[in-house]
Amino acid sequence: MAKVQSHFRCTECGWTTPKWAGRCAECQSWGTIVDVTDAPATRGVRPVAVSEARVAKSIVTISADEVAHWPSGIAEFDRVLGGGIVPGATILLSGEPGVGKSTLLLEVASKAAARGMRVLYVTAEESVSQVRLRAQRTGALQPELFLAAEVDLATILGQIDQVQPNLLIVDSVQTVSSSLTDGLAGGPAQVREVASTLIRVSKDRNLPVLLVGHVTKDGSIAGPRLLEHLVDVVCQFEGDRQTALRFIRSTKNRFGPTDEVGCFEMTGDGIAEVADPSGLFLSRGKVAVSGTCVTIAVEGRRSLPVEVQALIVKTSAPNPRRVTNGVDSSRVAMLLAVLERRAGMKLSESDVYVSTVGGIRLTEPGADLAIALAIASAYSDRAFPGTLAAIGEISLAGEVRPVSQAKQRIAEARRLGFSTVVDAESSHLREAMRKAFASALTEQTDVPAF
Repeated sequence: MAKVQSHFRCTECGWTTPKWAGRCAECQSWGTIVDVTDAPATRGVRPVAVSEARVAKSIVTISADEVAHWPSGIAEFDRVLGGGIVPGATILLSGEPGVGKSTLLLEVASKAAARGMRVLYVTAEESVSQVRLRAQRTGALQPELFLAAEVDLATILGQIDQVQPNLLIVDSVQTVSSSLTDGLAGGPAQVREVASTLIRVSKDRNLPVLLVGHVTKDGSIAGPRLLEHLVDVVCQFEGDRQTALRFIRSTKNRFGPTDEVGCFEMTGDGIAEVADPSGLFLSRGKVAVSGTCVTIAVEGRRSLPVEVQALIVKTSAPNPRRVTNGVDSSRVAMLLAVLERRAGMKLSESDVYVSTVGGIRLTEPGADLAIALAIASAYSDRAFPGTLAAIGEISLAGEVRPVSQAKQRIAEARRLGFSTVVDAESSHLREAMRKAFASALTEQTDVPAF
């Protein structure tokens, strides 16, 4: 009889080792090495008879009507999901603490229950009375919405058998544990067991499941990476606590695109959709102010006008300050070097502050030209007109390069009333700056020479 061999495997990446180790040598994760006992080599997996109901079928004979999207009642959420929730799908929604994950899913549960669907909302972090208070505040009280405060996986499965829901929401997957698996709730083994069991129930019953996921301090989803592979859709709920604006992005979607963005606003009565966020990232002032420039950013398939503001203050300090908010600090430092070298601006003796309006974060290179023009406006203390928008990437040579979806951005700028668009047609930064300042009204400012 063959001897049974023991080895150790990492639950995160699958790396194996003959000896136990506290840290995986492949993915550098701590506490993920478990003992795995191999079956004897002489034993093999024997085939089993497949029932007629589960026998493989030709793909052309399978109907797709059973997996059609049904709307959740929140258009911005459906936009990210690709049209709505698919029966039998497992959706993971992650985000920072306090960003509004539970509020959003409670709103989804209320909309579904209002259409006559039976919804089971399992809260493992709050009591049912706490959830009821939030539902009362947000107007989410519905007779077909059932609440259960459970942390044991077996009890949750019993609740599913008892309620027979059409939609299941679990808040959150990291706080549920199974008695059949060792370890505390939130550990890699527990998260894997809980997620795989709920996914199996979802597929067997054609039951859509929404899972709330915690994130670590670096923004990644807590638990094993396997969790993101098991679910069908992974959504990230993002937002700054200092602002009411929230975004939902999908990083994985088996039933739709992954380049859509949903926009929401947190209010005292819950979470509200923002169907047209075009005015959220622009200042309210009617008088043109120096140091401002508008760009058209693309979030998913949506074009958004974003105002960039810059402020330059002379300083005698040996190391001038470079403070940014909503833009990449290294990108701003590169643009300052290009402006000083290619446009002749003496910025090394000034403090430079660059920020966006409304709390949005610009990460794409298409905002380079707007940032550079805002700095140039603050440097010369001359304002651009409110009808100017800038779109383009700036190279180290000072060239203005075209960006993706340029036609879509220009069309959106025209629709919003920006009559002058400075883009890659201005081949160099100096030419773009001359065009921008020339568009200003002569009674407001003179065109500076660069």
